[in-house]
Formats: sequence, C-alpha cells, structure tokens
Amino acid sequence: MVQFFHRLVRSPVFIVAFAFAARMLLLVHAWKVAPLAVKDFLPYGYELGRVARAIAAGQGFSSPLRMVDSGPTVWFTPIYPYIVAGIFKIWGTYTDLSRMIIQTLNYAFAALTIIPIYSIARKSFGEAVAVWASWFWVFLPTSLFFPLTWIWDTSMTALFLALIFWATLSMHEAQTVWSWAGYGALWAAGVLINPSVLSLLPFLVGWVVWNSRRDGAPWIKFSSAAILVFAIALVPWTVRNYRVFGKFIVLRSNFGLELWLGNNPDVPDSWTPWLHPNDNFQEALKYKRMGEIAYMAEKQREAFAFIRTHPLDTLQFSFHRFINNWLAVSDSPIDSWSYSPYYLKLFMILNVLLSLFTFAGALFAYRAGRVDAFPYAMVLLIFPAVFYLTHASLRYRFPMDPIMMVLAAYGVGQTIALLRGRLARRSAAVTPVGPLPTM
Repeated sequence: MVQFFHRLVRSPVFIVAFAFAARMLLLVHAWKVAPLAVKDFLPYGYELGRVARAIAAGQGFSSPLRMVDSGPTVWFTPIYPYIVAGIFKIWGTYTDLSRMIIQTLNYAFAALTIIPIYSIARKSFGEAVAVWASWFWVFLPTSLFFPLTWIWDTSMTALFLALIFWATLSMHEAQTVWSWAGYGALWAAGVLINPSVLSLLPFLVGWVVWNSRRDGAPWIKFSSAAILVFAIALVPWTVRNYRVFGKFIVLRSNFGLELWLGNNPDVPDSWTPWLHPNDNFQEALKYKRMGEIAYMAEKQREAFAFIRTHPLDTLQFSFHRFINNWLAVSDSPIDSWSYSPYYLKLFMILNVLLSLFTFAGALFAYRAGRVDAFPYAMVLLIFPAVFYLTHASLRYRFPMDPIMMVLAAYGVGQTIALLRGRLARRSAAVTPVGPLPTM
C-alpha cells in the first residue's frame, strides 16, 4: 500500500488530475462565495473580452476599448480572442455560464502545464526534481488564482512556453525534417497566443541549431524546415493586418501605448494605469479619432522622446519594474510589508523564496557545467526584459513561472544537499574517532 501511494504521488498523470480537481473545487467555492457575472467593465476580459464580444457579434476583430467602438484592431494576436469568442457565441456573451467555461478552460491549461514541467525537470535534473517541481506548481498561488481572475491568455501562454522549452531541450533527439517542422509550428502557435514568447525565439532556436551543427546533423535543412513552417503560419494574420490597415504589421500594434504608459511625465514610480484608453475617456476618444495605428505611433514617439530627455527617471522606473517583477511589490519592499495584511505578507515571502531559489537553481546548473543551463538563463534574462521597459506585473511574468518552478525545485534540492554535506563534514570533524589507547 505504501509503495502504491509512493508511485501514485510521483505519477505526472495523477498530479495533473489532482491539480485540476483542486482548481475546480476552488472555482465552485469562488462562485458560491462571490458569484459575479462577466462584464466588460470588470477585469474579466477587459480589452480581450471586448474583442471577443465583437467577434461573437459578427463585427470582426475590433473595438478593444469599453467606452468606445473604435473599429478593427490588431491589439492582440488571434488565437485566444477567437477561443473566447467561440465560447461567447455558443454560451452567450458575458454570461455566467461563459465565464465559468472560460475559467474551467484556463484551469485545464494550468493543470496541463504540469506535463511539460515534469518532463523539463526530469530531462534536466532527474525524477525527484520533476516530482517536486510539479507539486510546487499545484500549490503555487498565482497558478491557482490567475486562471480564475483573468479572462486572458495568461494560462495558455504559460502552457505553450513550457511546451516550447520542453521541445527545445528535446530537439537534439529530433533527426527528421518533420520533427523540426513541428518545432516551428509550436513556436508559431505560442507567438500567435502571445507575442511576448517571440523574444526568446532567437536564443532558444539558436541554441538548438548550434547543438545540431555541433553534432554533425544536417542543421541547415532542419532549421530551414522550422523557419519555413513558422513563417507560413504567421502569413494569414499578417495578410489580414495589411488588408485592414494598409500597413505591414506582423503580430500586434500596442507596444507604443505600453511603452508610453511606463515612460511619460506623469509616471510616479512604475506606470500610469489611469491614462490607459480603457480607463481614460479622453484617451479613448483620441484613440478613436486618430485610429489605432496612428495613436500607437504617436504614443511610441512620445515615449521615446521622454526616454531620451529623462534617462535617470527612466532608469528609476525600470528599477521599480524590476523589483515588481521579481518581488511582487509595486512600492518599496519595506512600505509594502508594513501595510500589507498577513496573507499578502505570506504571498510576498513565497514569491521572494521562489525568485531566490530560481536564481540559486540557475547558478547550481551553471556551476555544474550543464549544457542546458543556457536556455534556462535566457528565459530568466530575456523574457522579462521588455516589462522592465514598459510596465511589470506578476501576470506578465506568469508564462515563465513553469521554468522558474523547475529551477526553484532544483535550487531547493541542491541547497539541502549542500547544507547536509556541510553538517556531515562538521560532525565528522568534531566526533572522536574512538577511545584513546590505554597505557
């Protein structure tokens, strides 16, 4: 019986099932305690929900703002908005049932993320780390609550980034063109869910190609297949954008706005959410009057002008966003700790520990001379970099949390092993070898 239980808790299938069941219990509890319909003026959906509403209403991919109907948009890439629109079309726009189905789907994404977490950890660090990383994910607060509170692509992006990372570590075993074509298709799906994934493409794909070349594989043929499939998969969306806006827009348009929200004269320490056109009526009217592309271009010019003329302020804002990304505090850590209730203090402690052990795990992997230390380092260094420049949030960081979970589990294990080794050596140094011989 003990052996059966031991095998059960180490099974990734059981961990996935347990994670999904626990999240569904949380969903039922949330609906009983605080039932709340999906509304376009609430955080559930926000701009994404508005676009999904427009699609379901037959108005096309359009009108992301809640206060104005602004016409066609390229605010998002298409996959997740169309998923939400399909749910709205079948079960009703902004209905309770639609919201519950979307949250259930998000929880399914969160639970399924355990499969790549387990596989990544097992491939890099062994089965014990894989099991611990998977169970850590089951109880990670953000993986419990983000799928519930955000009708957004957050959970789906985390799943696909983890799948991409798993595939990246496994590509040295791929010796067929079809495997590399599938790798390119996986990247395309991830990018069309959330373009933030694109920042890692040159580094992870470059690492895979370098390893393939080093191993003597036909890397030119393989990499060409991956790049070709990736490019072809993006063509329909790019063509749609060109036909609608008369401009070459590969993925999305809103970088200029996000950059301006974090870099303008009114920024107090990190960003200016009250100036967002979804919350500021004057900005919404300006957005509608100018059109999306012209509005975004103007915001980008204003942001770059502020960055050029206020380099010290920009550095200060970026530092605040760096702290927010890794410590989950928007104010100074001391101030945040002093006025936070006990449960937020506990959350802060857990997040700090997660970050510390993540970097510890990356350091241990580097010192051990692991070949796969590079892709882990790139995720930590590259993925959050754009958020230091625009504005940061744990929700924005969430797609890289599965990779962090693997490194953190490895960091915990290595730290425990290191401490045990030191205690053992200290004990051996102070323990007498045996009784002294008698004369």
